[in-house]
Amino acid sequence: MLLPAKAEVARHLRRYRAWERMMLAAPADRGVRATFEDAGYTLCVLMGKRCAREAANAAERYLRAGLVSYLREETERRPGRRAGTRRGPPAPDRRSPARR
Repeated sequence: MLLPAKAEVARHLRRYRAWERMMLAAPADRGVRATFEDAGYTLCVLMGKRCAREAANAAERYLRAGLVSYLREETERRPGRRAGTRRGPPAPDRRSPARR
């Protein structure tokens, strides 16, 4: 699993938190909200999460913990999954019907 540089994670997390504060101070400002959502999306992509809040939490854990302990925490959060396993449905069986 490729992980981003800690400096990049820290920079994007600071940006996300700053825009979060600005959005909470001025919730009706569409420009602030759009930039906040962009910052959240970037953090999601960086951390491999679907929700900005989850991405921010994952970024904080990643920065707080060492690499090995972060990976261990992430695999423990998903019970029944082992590192290196495929996501999604199994690949279709492309063998001929006679060989199945």
